[in-house]
Amino acid sequence: MTDAHHTLPAGYEMSTDAARLDAARVHQWLSTDAYWAMGRTREKQDRAIAGSLNFGVYEAASGKQVAYARVVTDHATFAWLCDVYVDRTVRGKGLGSALVAAVRDHLAPCGLRRILLATADAHEVYEKIGFSALEDPSKWMELGLQ
Repeated sequence: MTDAHHTLPAGYEMSTDAARLDAARVHQWLSTDAYWAMGRTREKQDRAIAGSLNFGVYEAASGKQVAYARVVTDHATFAWLCDVYVDRTVRGKGLGSALVAAVRDHLAPCGLRRILLATADAHEVYEKIGFSALEDPSKWMELGLQ
């Protein structure tokens, strides 16, 4: 069963305004501490931000960004949730679950057929929000270019 809504803990706020992102901080997080993006260049990260729906979580008092997620989507049939990251200094406060739930809720009015993601170590976080393993992974294919 999924929670209908996760709210951010007190003292935090979320925005989908890409102009508000601390792009240098996001790049530093992902390129140095996220197993799936290690070594990603700043130029590539900036292109990813420009082509995506971005979610930032910020400390309300200071405006400092503390979490990030992005979605690649057509807003009609499909979305790919990726680059979900919570700063190590604020982990354990429920920000990750609240962020993923907010992404899900933001996309709900689009009537998407599915939202996909890949994770090596956070299945339980995503399951709380309603994600599950692919029912039939044999239907899926990939073209690995790098």
